Amino acid sequence: MNWIDTHCHLDAHEFDADREAVVERASSAGVTTIVIPAIDASNFDTVRELAHRHGHAYALGIHPLYVPGSAEEDLQRLAEALDRFQDDERLVAVGEIGLDFFVPGQDGERQERFYQAQLKIARDAGLPVILHVRKSADVLLKGLRRIEVPGGICHAFNGSRQQADAFVDHGFALGFGGTVTFDRSLNIRALAAGVPDHVPVLETDAPDIPPQWLYKTAAERAAGQTSRNEPAELPRIAESLAQLRGWSLEETAEATGANACRVLPRLAALRRTPG
Repeated sequence: MNWIDTHCHLDAHEFDADREAVVERASSAGVTTIVIPAIDASNFDTVRELAHRHGHAYALGIHPLYVPGSAEEDLQRLAEALDRFQDDERLVAVGEIGLDFFVPGQDGERQERFYQAQLKIARDAGLPVILHVRKSADVLLKGLRRIEVPGGICHAFNGSRQQADAFVDHGFALGFGGTVTFDRSLNIRALAAGVPDHVPVLETDAPDIPPQWLYKTAAERAAGQTSRNEPAELPRIAESLAQLRGWSLEETAEATGANACRVLPRLAALRRTPG
């Protein structure tokens, strides 16, 4: 089976010591395509180089939690990078962009300005977007109604079914990862089980959002234990999605792969020509 991890921060410092081994373990597990999203202008070149070095895909954008450290000029840098690499088959989306109203102390107005500017940049580039959705679904949808983009993926979605349906109506898939493996994640598991077949895609968000078997309690973390997720965990995460939907693993790989290629169309060619 061939799996697509639609969201993995392979450039993160947590992978500095063994990044090559992480990629090899993913390949051995059948994860043949990984999308590496940028988080700010400083790592545009890094994610692109990683995607080319390992035969994967990348997205360019400014993450909402990195907006405070970003200059207004970085929006122009994004537009220029998308123009410069417009013919790069491994550039599949604008992302990770969006809004985060969960983390306290954020400048919501500035986040919204960067979000809307990046939607316009994606629209002009003709690229889908990878959205960070955290306590912000309604405002994100308001932006999508004003600025139409070619769909994309709602990363780590945890909103209502009504909000989910609204994103789907705008051409989006919903990303499901480690959280779906927890029995107590009732809303996410209900969404994973109930959305139409053409909606779910798989992701790890590695090194973050560890699945249940990698999770560390607050006491364990306080004692110095760490929990690093990686793309090789994707097939086991997929087992939870398969159980919730009544799919076989083969059906899960086929459906989620097809969904990812539909909302990020450039992935289809990469799957046919790995490496």
